[in-house]
Amino acid sequence: MAESFTPGATVVGLVFKNGVVLAAEKRVTYGFMLLSRAGKKIFKITERIGIAAAGLISDMQTVAKVTAAEVRLYELEKGRRMSIRSVAKLVSYILSSNRLMPYYTELLVGGVDNTGPHLYVLDPLGALIEDKYVTLGTGAKMAIGILESEYREDLSKEEAVNLAIKAIKMAVSRDAISGDGIDLLVISTDEGLEERFIPLKTAGSG
Repeated sequence: MAESFTPGATVVGLVFKNGVVLAAEKRVTYGFMLLSRAGKKIFKITERIGIAAAGLISDMQTVAKVTAAEVRLYELEKGRRMSIRSVAKLVSYILSSNRLMPYYTELLVGGVDNTGPHLYVLDPLGALIEDKYVTLGTGAKMAIGILESEYREDLSKEEAVNLAIKAIKMAVSRDAISGDGIDLLVISTDEGLEERFIPLKTAGSG
């Protein structure tokens, strides 16, 4: 996505040994104009799946709502759960079917199924890649340095949560259009889905 069209955001996703962490700061901006300090960029799709997004808040909300509705409909009709890959492919289809007038959002789809934890990253046109850790948004260049140096596949849940928080705090300390707290969605095979909020002491600082 062209940076000139990307509102401020820092989003992080990472896989730990039995689950996934999705995290995002809460500041909503357009360019350098602050619109809200309480934006929600993390979306619960089911008790096992979540989406994190950077971009226009309206577009990310639309994609999340359509995805949640389609997943619920599928599971009611088929009587079985969708795999994480199938949900990611559904999001890819939603994005690619609007490629002539694309949603201005980049997304992470993460969760756990009977094959374990999975994390997928999608661009606005629906390109789909599975990865172990990803960061998106204007703060991504700062956050990726922390993830690259400290990520391990055998992280415990709390180690993964702390790493996601550290990466976003680093980005917030350098990116004026990210900040105002951190939302987290922690999904594990043994404990299910948990939502957390981490306040930041000073807006725009880590």
